[in-house]
Amino acid sequence: MNNYALSISFIDNKLLLKFSGELSLYSITTLQKQLNTQNILKIKDIQIDLEEVCFIDTATAIFINNLLIKYEKLDIKVSVNLNSKDIKDTLELVKNQKLHSDKLPSPDKESFLYSVGKYIYIYYISLLSFLNFLGNLFTTKIYYLKSIKNIRFKEIAFEINESGVKALPIISLTSFLIGLVVAYQSSYQLKIYGANIFLVDMLGISILRELAPLITAIVIAGRSGSAFTAQIGAMKITEELDAMRTMGFDPYIFLVMPRILALMLVMPILIFVADMMGVLGGMLVASLDLQITPTLFIDRFNEVVAPKHFFIGILKGPFFAFLIATIGIYRGLMVKNDTQSIGFNTTKSVVESIFAVIICDAIFSIVFTNLGI
Repeated sequence: MNNYALSISFIDNKLLLKFSGELSLYSITTLQKQLNTQNILKIKDIQIDLEEVCFIDTATAIFINNLLIKYEKLDIKVSVNLNSKDIKDTLELVKNQKLHSDKLPSPDKESFLYSVGKYIYIYYISLLSFLNFLGNLFTTKIYYLKSIKNIRFKEIAFEINESGVKALPIISLTSFLIGLVVAYQSSYQLKIYGANIFLVDMLGISILRELAPLITAIVIAGRSGSAFTAQIGAMKITEELDAMRTMGFDPYIFLVMPRILALMLVMPILIFVADMMGVLGGMLVASLDLQITPTLFIDRFNEVVAPKHFFIGILKGPFFAFLIATIGIYRGLMVKNDTQSIGFNTTKSVVESIFAVIICDAIFSIVFTNLGI
């Protein structure tokens, strides 16, 4: 049953809007429909009568104020009759609040220096957080390697299988194709000068020293590094890390160290496999395109490719593995309590790992070149 009403009438060429009863949010739609049926284009004077209204809420007050503003914009003289002080105060409150809201200042645009400073501060805080993670990592590593009883061989073996053994097919195929492509592109240029045999020199040194370690690290960063981030991040969202700490288990010992040690142990093996497959791909092209038999290829390879190039490539493996595993796990620990954060940090872990590997490889190249190695 409705306890409100709106009476619309014309008195001496004036439109009289007489409201009565209790006006609330639920009555606004009905009242608006009644008002929409009236043609006010020729009306010059409107009287709003609220004397018989016993209650209005703020929604109705906004509705009445909007009516007043609308009629004033149409150059219509509007008058309001009311006796209740409470209704008058409600109308004034809504009107003053609207005027106050209209005057809210717009936010100032950030200056260039402010934006630069903000991003520098964000990266500075991120650097401190990463250094704190490395400090905890090395502290745990010292404790971890203090006694053989602390080493969790079962977890390390599991991670070696996940990060190394299962990665052999993709590493082998990628390295084989890289050796194939490099040899094929080089052979085209070498045939012009009749220097076919020098393909073995270039291929052996470039694959053993640079390409195999770098390609292996990039593939592992995309495969295992991202997996570390996703696994640790999912455990953080499901509060498994907090549960481990509550039960007295250190996540660094049970989750972090086995992954890092496993990847550092298996990376040289993966690089060795990449060396063999890359050289095999080059040997195949040399045999088919340059008529260099496998026997001649191997003999030339033994003559011109020094063992140091092989050992330099293998030496890079643990360093690359440490960077990939550390960044991947750190990004996993940085995951917030939402699934979108997992995708964001997984992407960042892959990008940052590849960037760190390339920087590390460049440092190795500079150092070994200056040392004459």
